[in-house]
Amino acid sequence: MKNIFWIIGLFAMAIFYTGCSSTQKIELMKPEPDEATPINYSVTSSYISFPVNLTLKDIENQTNKALVGLIYDDHNIDDDKTEMKIWKNASILISEEDNKLKTIVPLKIWAKVRYGTSALGMNLYDTRELNLNGTVTFLSDVKMSNWKITTTTELQDFEWQESPTIIIAGKEIPITYLVNPTIRIFKSKIEKTIDESLEKSLDFKSNILEMMQKASEPFEMSPTYQTWLKVTPQEIYATEATLEKKAVSMTVGLKCLMESYIGQKPKPNFTKEKMVLKPISNLPEKVVANIAAVSTYQDASRVMTANFKGKEFGSGKRKVTIQNVEIWHKQGKMVIALDMLGSLNGRIYLSGFPQYNAETKELFFDDLDYALETKSKLMKTANWFAQSLILNKIRATCRYSIQPNLEEGKQNILKYLNNYSPMTGVFVNGKLNDIVFEKVQLTNNAIVAFLNITGNVKVNINGM
Repeated sequence: MKNIFWIIGLFAMAIFYTGCSSTQKIELMKPEPDEATPINYSVTSSYISFPVNLTLKDIENQTNKALVGLIYDDHNIDDDKTEMKIWKNASILISEEDNKLKTIVPLKIWAKVRYGTSALGMNLYDTRELNLNGTVTFLSDVKMSNWKITTTTELQDFEWQESPTIIIAGKEIPITYLVNPTIRIFKSKIEKTIDESLEKSLDFKSNILEMMQKASEPFEMSPTYQTWLKVTPQEIYATEATLEKKAVSMTVGLKCLMESYIGQKPKPNFTKEKMVLKPISNLPEKVVANIAAVSTYQDASRVMTANFKGKEFGSGKRKVTIQNVEIWHKQGKMVIALDMLGSLNGRIYLSGFPQYNAETKELFFDDLDYALETKSKLMKTANWFAQSLILNKIRATCRYSIQPNLEEGKQNILKYLNNYSPMTGVFVNGKLNDIVFEKVQLTNNAIVAFLNITGNVKVNINGM
């Protein structure tokens, strides 16, 4: 939006350089702003699709955090005749094998097994305690369900570090030859424990929603111009998760509104609890962003006044300085009020509509002219100021190429696509094509410029 400010600035400079030989005072009636209901501008939704990769190393770290010490405790022997405690002995190792997760878990298992019979009204039971210490290998199928990664785990192998023992009469008796065929006693319980821990580690839903919450917080693009970018997520899409190249991968699509503001930091209006999550079979990996750049007339006037206040312009003996710039909307056009001191004192009013030439990438004013009373008054007090020759010079001077500014804006955005980390362990990278300026719209309280951006983004999750 600062491009519009510079148009106004160049426009003002064109006036000042025409000069005036003697001090003249001009008093005009202000063209009052429209008091009608503010015009709403429509923002086209943006679509951002990007691959998300969760490395196996990160899954391994998260799983080790989820499983610490005693990881399973079943002290009810009556339901399945088995009481069991399982401890993790050392770090879990996770890798990929044939498109499945291979999980190696060092475990220590204590189990109490009830055996016997019930006959003739008599319960003939006894119990034995088992001690197992070894490394268990699992293979897990990975799939997406309700925006959460789920696994179906099967125990593949058990490698004993110490021979399994059974306690009889208070003594530990080795029973490796008995336990190996009867691993089914605790097999399903360990598989369930691994599935539950992996589900916590692979909870994409909570990670994505937290990312969206952070992304919806407006961030400052330019402290100099107090420019803020606001992203409001609307819907999120996700493809089926796949396991490949040492990572769980999926493509995420985001439908959102993107707006930039000049002035005070805008308030976010995103509620993650209301976020719509949708599964989808395929998504192109690209960015199609439509940004509405919003500047209130008050903020635009403030920036223009700061840029030009106290500066002297003139030619020969005719000199003026600008004291204040104020702009507003009236009947579909932008009114520009210039307060000047010097060879010409007072306030003059001009009006026009900012337009954009896509071929030359220039902004200009269409039908730029003095406000009616300004022109009438100038004919009486400063006829030289009202001459069409000067106005034509103003129109010609007020063509301003925004190509350098669009490139500057692109470079500012690229800062957030170069290994940018919005949260611990999340890294964003990407590329942008040229920023395309589409149009300008005036509302009753703001200037809105519409921009279009295309490119691609990639998100890696590693080290959360």
